[in-house]
Amino acid sequence: MSVEVAYSWIGDRDKPVLVMSSALGTSRAMWESQHSLGDRYSLLLYDHRGLGESPAPPGPYSVAELGSDVLALLDKLGLTSVGFCGLSLGGLVGLWLAAHHPSRINTLIAIASLSRLQPADRYIERAAAVRADGIKPVASGVVARWFTPHFAEEHPSTLRRFTDALEGMSAEGYASCCEAIATCDLRTDIHKIHARTLLIAGTEDPVVPAASAVMFGASLRDASVAVVPDASHLVNVEQPEIVNRLVLEHLEDTDGGVA
Repeated sequence: MSVEVAYSWIGDRDKPVLVMSSALGTSRAMWESQHSLGDRYSLLLYDHRGLGESPAPPGPYSVAELGSDVLALLDKLGLTSVGFCGLSLGGLVGLWLAAHHPSRINTLIAIASLSRLQPADRYIERAAAVRADGIKPVASGVVARWFTPHFAEEHPSTLRRFTDALEGMSAEGYASCCEAIATCDLRTDIHKIHARTLLIAGTEDPVVPAASAVMFGASLRDASVAVVPDASHLVNVEQPEIVNRLVLEHLEDTDGGVA
């Protein structure tokens, strides 16, 4: 059963719609540096079930369930076909939607994401730890993987903001989203993806190495890969100007644009 997720709009509603789907442990606030895209597109930002302001029903969750939440949101808003931009967990959701509901996704941007995020055991163990002791004991280690050391040193307030937001998440919701990642394997589904796809990877990302993104891109029907220098997992936060340019170029080059 789908969950009615929290969402918000950036930009005029009469512009082409681009759905923004966030990473594990973040909310739609992580896209603040992308709000300028709302000058040319209508950005539909939402929180996954269990994260941000969305409800956190008992888990575990699956990526298919997270995808069903998006479909329910699109149906509620009367949107038949949209562009989709997701990072990490959000990228998995976008890939699942593009494979299983291709008519709903007319173009796809997957940032710091692959057909599966490994090792699965890491997410299973983190889910168990969070259920036992809460998010706070794991928060600093998680956030350390999101940013390069240089960025962390130069932007301590950003680090603090993301850490505080993570620590304020529902433990059950976060753990259940960890399990969604652990059980997601889209390798046998990617041949179904017809949407023109852009993969974006950071050169310093320990979660999704750039070389893995390049290999994954080669396996997709119509994909290009952009590797962003001096960026870890939250590429959009560390290098917003580059990411925004890449997103705009991809959307404008897609046949017919974003519907």
